[in-house]
Amino acid sequence: MRWSRSPFLVLAFAHGVCLATPPISKRWEKPELVEKHAWAEIPRGWVYQAAPSPDHVLDMRIGLKKHREGELISALYEVSSPQHERYGKHLSKEEVDALVAPHPDAVEAVESWLAFHGADPKDAAFRSSSGSWVTISLTVAQAERMLGTTYGVYSHPESSSTVVRTLSYSLPKELHDHIAVMAPTTYFSTVHTMKATSFIMEKNVDESPFKAITNAVVPSSCNSAITISCLRALYNTVNYVPTATNRNVLGVAGYLDQFANRADLQTFLKKYRTDAVNTTYDTVLVNGGGDDQSDPGVEANLDIQYTVGMTFPTNNTYYSTGGSPPFTPDTQTPTNTNEPYLDWVNFILAQDTIPQTFTTSYGDDEQTVPQDYAVSVCELFAELGLRGSTVLFSSGDFGVGGGDCLTNDGTNRTLFQPAFPASCPYVTAVGGTVRVNPEVAVDFSGGGFSRYFTTPDYQAQAVANFVSGLGDTYTGLYNTSGRAYPDVAAQGSGFRVVISGTVNSVGGTSASCPTVAGIIALLNDYRLSNNQSSLGFINPLIYANPDGFNDITSGTNPGCGTDGFTAGAGWDPVTGLGTPDFVKLKAIVDAAA
Repeated sequence: MRWSRSPFLVLAFAHGVCLATPPISKRWEKPELVEKHAWAEIPRGWVYQAAPSPDHVLDMRIGLKKHREGELISALYEVSSPQHERYGKHLSKEEVDALVAPHPDAVEAVESWLAFHGADPKDAAFRSSSGSWVTISLTVAQAERMLGTTYGVYSHPESSSTVVRTLSYSLPKELHDHIAVMAPTTYFSTVHTMKATSFIMEKNVDESPFKAITNAVVPSSCNSAITISCLRALYNTVNYVPTATNRNVLGVAGYLDQFANRADLQTFLKKYRTDAVNTTYDTVLVNGGGDDQSDPGVEANLDIQYTVGMTFPTNNTYYSTGGSPPFTPDTQTPTNTNEPYLDWVNFILAQDTIPQTFTTSYGDDEQTVPQDYAVSVCELFAELGLRGSTVLFSSGDFGVGGGDCLTNDGTNRTLFQPAFPASCPYVTAVGGTVRVNPEVAVDFSGGGFSRYFTTPDYQAQAVANFVSGLGDTYTGLYNTSGRAYPDVAAQGSGFRVVISGTVNSVGGTSASCPTVAGIIALLNDYRLSNNQSSLGFINPLIYANPDGFNDITSGTNPGCGTDGFTAGAGWDPVTGLGTPDFVKLKAIVDAAA
């Protein structure tokens, strides 16, 4: 089934906070502007081209600060911590909206400011139901006056992307109390420049006839070729049959014009999961996303073939999120203002019912994402967790950092480079392994320590143990007090994926992430079938119960000219807590009533 939903629904402010456009206020004539964010230099990979037309239109997204600041995260931990009396009591959409709504004073100030600059708040293209996000069309000339900045047209030769962005922006001092972030401003990435965490290892794999694995014994062939049967045997799901299929849904986030192909899925199932033949998935189109069945994507096919294969007969939904159209400098139609993650997660949060599990296999170097933007998006993921969804992201394919690992703050220091959104403390980050009997860390498994987010309480002891054992090694290259990732891991190399009718070998933590998502979806099925809640944000639960995972004790994740971190006993920033054992985890989630 396919359908399209526009994310740009004009919704009233929640809770009756809908103010008439205030009279134009003199307070905005010469306000004191205070810098919100600035880059020291043009972000690497981007090249300044020219000044945009002053009439070029931007779809400006404004994130308003929450009136009940701090309550969102407190509530998330309460419903996610097994020892708390509120465990599993997730909130409804309306309850979360109330928790994140801005103060009426913030709404008044922002609307007054917009009106002063000729932008009628009543013309907003999008308002979140909580009132915390507003999208309104502004010309470049308007945005430059409002933000005390100068926009430019920048190109990204590697991806052939062109965007209108600025190197800094400011806000009136009064609005710093009310606005968390505005975009597009200094976040340069688009859906075309994000890093997909998968890669083809070998095309047109010549395979001998495949034999299904009928028990939990993992054959040696899984050392080089990973199939659904390998994963079901490795992670102990062979004997589980989902039953809550009328309620349980696994969502796959797709970007980069990556289209999952239905014919390839059937070919895959006929080869590797014969009892699931004729099973399909739903496709939801977000922000102009497509569903071109003549152009199957490696990433999309990898995701959907393994989520369907792992969770049959659970419902799967593929979200195809659109990219920006080509930049046309003279048009007055908004272009190239697409914001990765932000549009997708706001679309999901606008739905009354959402999947219990999400998998996403894309990311950026954390340092390329402005901190105000990263924090705002990370808190949107927290909203998903509070509504009962588990949000998983691949940890990246560059070990402790890819390339020269130089900082972009003007100092050009070499530091380990964490990835975002994997570094967000409210998502579950998935690293990679390889081989069987035993599994070891795959050498590209992304892992490290955030420089934006501090170590959350749920992993504090596990991380402290690792850092203590590391001693002085890599001192100064990573943030010892940062949110550490990955949280867990799974196989990440040699996945058999059907693309345009042929079998290819695909690797990357993009393979690991949907694998773990499939196992979480099965755990959600088990809980729902027993009239329990979905798991939601799982990190507090899993760090309190590391015995639910197979500890990976060898392997490294080199990068930045170093050998990277080393996997060892307990949590490590290569494979996290280890790979999942479904049977053990089933007992753990059953006990966490």
